[in-house]
Amino acid sequence: MKVLLINPYELGRQPFGLAEPAAWLAREDCDVSCCDLSLQRLDNCLTADTDIVAIYVAMHTATRIAVEALPKIRRLAPGAHLCVYGLYAPMNEPLLRTLGVDTVIGGEYESGLVQLVRNLRAGRPGATDIPRINLGKTSFLLPDRSRLPALSRYASLILPDGTHRTVGFTETTRGCKYHCRHCPIVPVYEGRFFVVPAAVVLADIRAQVAAGAQHISFGDPDFFNGPGHALRIVRAMRAEFPALTFDATIKVEHLVKYPDEIRELGKLGCLFILSAVEALDDAILTRLDKGHTRADFLAALALMRAAGIDLAPTFVAFTPWTTLDGYIDLLRQLAALQLVEAVAPVQLSIRLLIPAGSRVLGIAGMQETVGAFDPATLGHPWRNPDARVDALQQAVADWITRAEAADTPRGEIFRGIWRLAWEIRGQAAPALDLAAAGSPVPRLSENWYCCAEPTCEQLVSF
Repeated sequence: MKVLLINPYELGRQPFGLAEPAAWLAREDCDVSCCDLSLQRLDNCLTADTDIVAIYVAMHTATRIAVEALPKIRRLAPGAHLCVYGLYAPMNEPLLRTLGVDTVIGGEYESGLVQLVRNLRAGRPGATDIPRINLGKTSFLLPDRSRLPALSRYASLILPDGTHRTVGFTETTRGCKYHCRHCPIVPVYEGRFFVVPAAVVLADIRAQVAAGAQHISFGDPDFFNGPGHALRIVRAMRAEFPALTFDATIKVEHLVKYPDEIRELGKLGCLFILSAVEALDDAILTRLDKGHTRADFLAALALMRAAGIDLAPTFVAFTPWTTLDGYIDLLRQLAALQLVEAVAPVQLSIRLLIPAGSRVLGIAGMQETVGAFDPATLGHPWRNPDARVDALQQAVADWITRAEAADTPRGEIFRGIWRLAWEIRGQAAPALDLAAAGSPVPRLSENWYCCAEPTCEQLVSF
């Protein structure tokens, strides 16, 4: 049986979500191939004799690209069984069905893909016995990355001196045990997470190092969902590859809860940690049920700096509760805390995404703010009570797009955002001294974002 696995987009990373099921389906004697639409074209990957096309949707942007690509997929392989799997599949199932998708699989998807192959081989309807959301334990295999583009074609690590390093990507867990209201993981995993065995993770890292990886990016929603598991892996990785560096994503709540473990990560080669701070306004943090406060963030930042690890905060800068004063306070604090270089400009334009099934819809007063689900954007539209805030968000997004296209330094982009915020407020921007606003930090060449309404410049030509 001929199967094509498609990754529409995943932040410039070589997708674990294709490599892992590729190993499972190869074990079923399938003729498996992979196509990453951020680097490849459908015409060069998909043939008319393909039996199954399975599209991996790990994020909102990937889902929008998948929706745009479905008509072309159907034209190129009219007889193929269409499957969409991954985090965003079940929450968008009604729309996907109207677009001709035959099977939708969420949660732990590998066994569902295998069952789909077995059903079609046996002449049974594809998905009659496949759970829409599977939260059963998966027996992970060594991911098969041989069918994907080379690591060197994906996002790289940029060091402060401007040099680049090849990045590998893997996961030690899937799902998350927390219930942040705006997080798309929650409606699917409902507070559960699953461990990828250390032996599998280390073998995957070993294979990627052999393929040229000089840095590993751990893609877990939270690397410290299981801190003992995470530490066992990076200790073993450091022992085998002393020069290998890494980054991870960890909640602010965990950064302050595990100070000794954070200090150890610094000694083991951690260059930076992404953390979904989301806001510096405690009222907004409470609404989102983030589990941390502004004071916790400041404590985490001090701890990280003492440990020699850069903190890369991410934000949902525009929400229904954002005010002009609050946004200006965010900018002022980032400058004062010397975080201008550590925060990717896109983070200061991100608008809260409210996907189908989001717990945000249950927040008091949201029914007056949020509209009906919009299939075009795959989310519920909303407006800020202050129209100036929505105007500022659009102005900031437009400015960042133009500035980054011109390779404008982060400090100058930030200065432009500062001016826009005060202009929308109807005042001249106070002087902003960025001389002490922070030095360049290690970062990936592809920006990380989550829980956002992207403007979809990321949509690719497939």
